[in-house]
Amino acid sequence: MDLEKSREGPGGEGRLVVALRMPVRIVVLVLVVPVRMVWDALVVAGRFLGDRMFRPVGRALLWVGRAVLVWPFVALWRWVLVPFWRWVLVPLGLALRWLGTGLVVVPAGALYRWVLTPLGHAAVWFYARVLTPLGRGLFVVPAVWLYRWVLTPVGHALLWCGRGLAWLGSLLVTGIGTALYWTVRVLVVLPVYAVWRWLLAPVGRALGVVAREVGAAFGHAWRIAGYVSLAVGRALAAFFRWTLVEPARWVYRTVLTPVGHVVRDAVLRPVAEAARSVGRVTRDALRSVRVTARQVRRDVRRALGMPAGPAGIGTREKRPVGR
Repeated sequence: MDLEKSREGPGGEGRLVVALRMPVRIVVLVLVVPVRMVWDALVVAGRFLGDRMFRPVGRALLWVGRAVLVWPFVALWRWVLVPFWRWVLVPLGLALRWLGTGLVVVPAGALYRWVLTPLGHAAVWFYARVLTPLGRGLFVVPAVWLYRWVLTPVGHALLWCGRGLAWLGSLLVTGIGTALYWTVRVLVVLPVYAVWRWLLAPVGRALGVVAREVGAAFGHAWRIAGYVSLAVGRALAAFFRWTLVEPARWVYRTVLTPVGHVVRDAVLRPVAEAARSVGRVTRDALRSVRVTARQVRRDVRRALGMPAGPAGIGTREKRPVGR
């Protein structure tokens, strides 16, 4: 007990644990920090790709799969198979059932009722009245006598001999088993137990302590690397924000927006108003040309003695109310 207490540290932990903890944690932290940063970068890239590329592509593939695989089979089922089943197979099945009932079921029932049933009753009567008494007289009585006066005494004698042989065999097996047990225990079990107790168990405990400390070091290093990766990510985000995003936003808000307003007010709006004015003038000119063309065509028809045509076709004259 004093030796075990002397091996433990002040906190109830072994000196080996205290000696290994800090170097192992430092080494593991140096190894884990780059891995954790790469892992976080891959996670961010995976989320971006999943949201921007994989999910839309998956939705498109799902729609294509429905259009290519699901909808044709649904249409085939709805417009081909269901009508075929309803209007072809069901009447065919009813007809086959009627034919089977008339050609198979009814003759089979008549055969069973008028032929097989009388033959079965006759066979049962022959077995009960003839074969059973004959079997009892020829086989049962001699078999009972042979079992009672021959087989039973022979069986008892064989059973007694078997019990004696079993006792002798069990005695021999017990002696041989006891000798083998002590031989194996002295030659195999006790040396293996000594090697386990005085060699393998201490080495296993030491390896267990090392493995536990390495695992704990990996856990602490992974958490610390997460904080380091988060801090580096925030620093990179702040760097890109103040070097790219904020200058671009300032340029857009301070330069591009006023320039756009000036261009809109000084160029685009006057051009749009001029275009609308030109459009209105063009439409008025075309309307005047159409009216003039209709008037000329009507005058030509009158000059040639042709009817001017019904009102509303080739002219916009209104008929008086009541005509």
